[in-house]
Amino acid sequence: MKVDDIKAQLVRQATIFETGGIRPTYDLLESWIGFVGWSLPAEECPQGFLPLASLFLKELPFVPTSLQHIELLTLFMNEEIFDHLIEDDLSRFFEIRAYTSLEGLVQQNWQYDRIRAFPLIPKWIDNDYPTWDGGGIPSDVEDEILRLEHEEDVEYFDDIVEEIYAVHKIGGYPAFCQSGRDYGEEFPFVLQIASDGKAYFNIVDNGNFYFFFNRELNEWRVDCDFY
Repeated sequence: MKVDDIKAQLVRQATIFETGGIRPTYDLLESWIGFVGWSLPAEECPQGFLPLASLFLKELPFVPTSLQHIELLTLFMNEEIFDHLIEDDLSRFFEIRAYTSLEGLVQQNWQYDRIRAFPLIPKWIDNDYPTWDGGGIPSDVEDEILRLEHEEDVEYFDDIVEEIYAVHKIGGYPAFCQSGRDYGEEFPFVLQIASDGKAYFNIVDNGNFYFFFNRELNEWRVDCDFY
């Protein structure tokens, strides 16, 4: 394999989110960090959890296949998670509500008081690449990269990678800070919530939360790492 072949095999699309920069409307289809503004009438803010994000998938420029039946995700986080970050799966510290339709939703005003809430602006990108160690590179491609590094003085991060997006995003690759975790093909990576200086949200030391989803089982796995 040549460098262009490797790049073509690895590159992925994603929807990334920019924090703030617009006047909030609080309308449907407006995604947020630090705020959940919609639910079904009978739903309440889950006890012991804080509203982390609202992510409207409907009409986004890119959504992974396993999430394409979902129109809205709302994420709530238990702050006890920060005492358990070395666990293999952090999903028990999240309440993740997936809505396959926006019909019947009512407005709420649930805000995480330790985050400066901002609307999120979606942007399509087509050049997301995996980090090296556990980031999602198939073993045969990894072998080819190592061969090129040894025989042709190719550098993975200089000659192959275009961008690694360590921001809020749907799709693409997890932007691992340390060695990554793999939950297997049945749990593909779908979503990342990142440390966000504008929102005053820091995951220990500029870390990220990574979300993996099995559509058939309707189950989530969550990982975290930081610098």
